[in-house]
Amino acid sequence: MEINDTFKYLVGGYFGVNLIDEYPLKIYILKDIENYIKDFLRDNKIDNFNYLEEAMKIKDKMSVKTKLQDALIVLQMINAPMELVFIIKKRLKNNK
Repeated sequence: MEINDTFKYLVGGYFGVNLIDEYPLKIYILKDIENYIKDFLRDNKIDNFNYLEEAMKIKDKMSVKTKLQDALIVLQMINAPMELVFIIKKRLKNNK
């Protein structure tokens, strides 16, 4: 997997978690993902890559289903609560 693909998963996952309004501690998980992205970018600089532009493309153009699927990957990376994972899986199941 390329570094820019990992970045896309992370950002897609961030926006996927952001879609879950029924989880009251969402803000803390989003902060954890932000920190994970910052650490990832600090350790893996991508030359000639506009991070903000790519993040906005992901936010605006990526499907809800893909964002939620990315969220499941990211939540595993940050060891997030299983409750949130179950909420996202339920939303994915209902989104089909």
